[in-house]
Amino acid sequence: MSEESTTPDLAKPMRRAFESANQGDLDAAMSTFAPHAVLEATGLGTVFEGVAAIRGAFEDWIGAYEEFEIEPEEIRDLGSGVVLAVIRQRARPAGSTAEVRMQHAWITVWVEGVIVRCTVYRHVHEGRAAAERLAEERE
Repeated sequence: MSEESTTPDLAKPMRRAFESANQGDLDAAMSTFAPHAVLEATGLGTVFEGVAAIRGAFEDWIGAYEEFEIEPEEIRDLGSGVVLAVIRQRARPAGSTAEVRMQHAWITVWVEGVIVRCTVYRHVHEGRAAAERLAEERE
């Protein structure tokens, strides 16, 4: 008998969501969020509640750029429904030749196959530590 885990690897749908966002398919990217999901941007002190508000935040963020790409550097399923994603954003603001590069840590909490909470950290080391603590707390 196989000893393989029956728990789905949550890194896969997280990766697909980033791929969808890069292709401009926000419908597919947003399908990973629960209707009542919460997005918190810790560095900005902002919280978006509900999938419509989260979609609006992403549309505003991406819409500020003529070119936009998110490259996942690391996506790890930490267990207990917690996924850590370290991403690098490369973008060119509308009307500019300058390029913006940022690195963030995204911590997502999944319940029944959808994201119920996403917390974005500007500082990867803070996000990584928070994700590891959260996974331990949820065990």
